[in-house]
Amino acid sequence: MFDNLTAIIVVLVIALGVLVAAIRILPEYERGVIFRLGRVIGVKGPGLIFLIPLVDKMRRVSLRTVVLDIPPQDIITKDNVSVKVNAVNYFRVVDPIKAIIEVEDFLYATGQLAQTTLRSVLGQVELDDVLASREHINQRLQEILDAQTGPWGIKVSNVELKDVDLPKEMQRVLARQAEAERDRRAKVIMAKAEEEAAQYLLNAAKIISQDPVAIQVRFMQTLTEITGPNNTTTIVPIPIDLISDLMGMRKRNRQVSDVEVSQQEKSTKAPEDSSDG
Repeated sequence: MFDNLTAIIVVLVIALGVLVAAIRILPEYERGVIFRLGRVIGVKGPGLIFLIPLVDKMRRVSLRTVVLDIPPQDIITKDNVSVKVNAVNYFRVVDPIKAIIEVEDFLYATGQLAQTTLRSVLGQVELDDVLASREHINQRLQEILDAQTGPWGIKVSNVELKDVDLPKEMQRVLARQAEAERDRRAKVIMAKAEEEAAQYLLNAAKIISQDPVAIQVRFMQTLTEITGPNNTTTIVPIPIDLISDLMGMRKRNRQVSDVEVSQQEKSTKAPEDSSDG
């Protein structure tokens, strides 16, 4: 009786072991590549999967996006500037069979390829492009990596440069360059403002000069601005008509003096001509 019970227990344990070895449960984001006697028979999952014990083997492959950190790389740019750059690579497996068969370890292979591609691409551009054209560089890195990892069943969705560490000497040079650029912009803005102000003043002067009353009003406004509450300057207003009369008299006197000088020159020339005759 005990021998029969022991045999039943052994059979149950073996059956349970075979059942456990034959059953696999895969979550929604995983697939299983099934090998039967060393040959790939397909991809199964997600959910409950039955395998033939000692015949079938399964390799799990995650279909989620992998965030791969690219460690800092010492790079010499096209203009011979040494920088240290790190980046991050986003990719996912789209063909589990290729990811298992075509490459030994697709995670390690993708990381090494990303490092070499980063050094190669940044070595062909100048420092200014690295700092100012990151989007273009990111797109170029993504296109190269996606093309090279495509045969592995991997899709590279994005590559982003994270940090660009510059030497201290180069940081000081860039700071001086940025300061000079800000000074240039400030001078340009001031020159444009002065140009606009001069144009407005010219237009106002043309308008005021067409009406004597406007000149009088502007004169009174100027006096009001000069004689402020804390100003000790004494202002003696002179009528503009008087200034105009004085200017007119001065102009007439100058004309009369010019006529007298010309007459004297003619009178002095006349006796000389008679004596020569």
